[in-house]
Parts: sequence; structure tokens; C-alpha cells
Amino acid sequence: MSWNRDAAISHIRTHAGSHSLHRCARYTRQAIEAGGVHLDNIPDAKDYGASLERAGFREVPAGSTLVAGDVAIIQPYQDGNPSGHMTMYDGTTWFSDFRQTSMYPGPGYRNTRPAYKIYRKN
Repeated sequence: MSWNRDAAISHIRTHAGSHSLHRCARYTRQAIEAGGVHLDNIPDAKDYGASLERAGFREVPAGSTLVAGDVAIIQPYQDGNPSGHMTMYDGTTWFSDFRQTSMYPGPGYRNTRPAYKIYRKN
């Protein structure tokens, strides 16, 4: 079954709350799976890159224009959540377990700007 990006985006928009529940990887993985692609269930968001690649996602070169369905894997920052963060872009907004104001989910991430990779399935 091919990936239905629109179904994934609809799922993440519908299930995202107004604030973080600290379950970004679960919500983003479930949205991708709602679009028809299976991902391994990994404990930490920061470690989802390999699972995304096994499912046919490819890393997007830095500076590329974002498109709906892109997934960001963000590494942790010192004194922040050691699990990192996972989020999906709907074409205008980033979603995980909540509707985000930017790709970085909170002030600690926005201030430290830790490393991240963007993945895309064509």
C-alpha cells in the first residue's frame, strides 16, 4: 500500500491537542500509519530516522523547501527532554501531539536550535 499523505495529515491535525502531552513520536507515528505506512515503534523520537528510511522516507537536503507531509526528527538539547522530538508539517503548520507554533516545539528548542533532519516520502 502506498502512503496517503493527505490521510496522514488529516489524522495528525484531528488528534493534535492544544498543548504537549509528551507523546510526539506516538502521535506522529500513528498519523504516518493512518496514511498506510508502517513504522517500527521506537521509544525515543530522536531515533526514528532509520525507521522512516526503512519505510521509504528519504532525508531532505538542508535548506530545501518544505512540503506537506515532511517529518522532522529533532535531537535533544542539554537539560531538555532526552527523547528529542518528532513532528509533521501540513504545508503551513507543524503538528505532533499538539499544534506547534514552529518546527521547534517549545522555547528550550527554539533557544538552543538543536540538530534536526527532515524526511520526505514521495
